[in-house]
Amino acid sequence: MNKNYRFEICIDSVQSAINAADAGAHRVELCDNLFEGGTTPSAGMIRTVKRNADIKVFVIIRPRGGDFLYSNRELEVMLDDICMAKDLGADGIVSGALTEEGEIDLEITEKLIQQCGDLPFTFHRAFDMCRDPFNALNQLIDLGATRILTSGLKQTAEEGLDTLQQLVTKASNNIIIMPGSGIRPNNIALIAEKSRAHEFHFSGRKIFPSKMKFKNDSLNMGGVEGIPEYSLFYSDKETIREAIRNAPKF
Repeated sequence: MNKNYRFEICIDSVQSAINAADAGAHRVELCDNLFEGGTTPSAGMIRTVKRNADIKVFVIIRPRGGDFLYSNRELEVMLDDICMAKDLGADGIVSGALTEEGEIDLEITEKLIQQCGDLPFTFHRAFDMCRDPFNALNQLIDLGATRILTSGLKQTAEEGLDTLQQLVTKASNNIIIMPGSGIRPNNIALIAEKSRAHEFHFSGRKIFPSKMKFKNDSLNMGGVEGIPEYSLFYSDKETIREAIRNAPKF
C-alpha cells in the first residue's frame, strides 16, 4: 500500500470498527442510522468503539435524517454533541449545514468548526446537495475546514468523477477532497487515477445473517418495507483489504 493514501471506513457498530482497524484502514467515520445517511452516534457507542478498536474515530454530528437545513434548537444539539464527542476522545468531527437556497450555511458551519477546537473538521455529503460546488469549496477553505467528503454531486463517486477531478485540482493543498459513495475494490483504482484524490471513504459492508432462531416476518419495526430486520451489516475485513490493495501505486 502506498503510504500517501488514506482510507476512511464508514461504520455504525463496534464490530465494524474492529474489522476496519484489523484490515489496515486509517480511521473510521462513526455513525448511527446508516440507512438514513448517518446520524450522531450515542455516547456509549463512541466510548465503546474507542475502547475496543485501535483506530482513529471521526464522529458524525447530524441530529436527524433528511435535509441539512437546521434550526437554532438543532444547532444547540449539534454543538452539545460535539462537546460530548470531544470528551469521549473523538479524533475528528464530521458535520455541515446548508441554507434553504442550497448554499453553505456559513454561520452555522463556522460555529461547528469553532466548537471542534483543535480537532479536524470534515464537511460531509451535504456538500453534494449544494447549488455551486466550486463556490462552496472556496467558502469551506476560508472557514478552515480540513476536508470535504463528496461524490462529486452524483449518486456515486464513479459517476461524479469529472467534478471530483476539478475539485481536487481547485482545492490544491488548501483542503482535502475525499471521494465517497459507491467505492469498491473493483473501482477504487479508476476513481483514484481519474480524481487524483489521496483519501477515500467507503463502508466495505457485507450482510451477515442474524442468529435469531424465531423470526416474526409479519411486521417491520421501523414501519418501512425493504429495511431488513434479520440481517446485520458489518464492514468486512477482506473487502477493505482488497480495496486498499487495489489502490494504484504512484
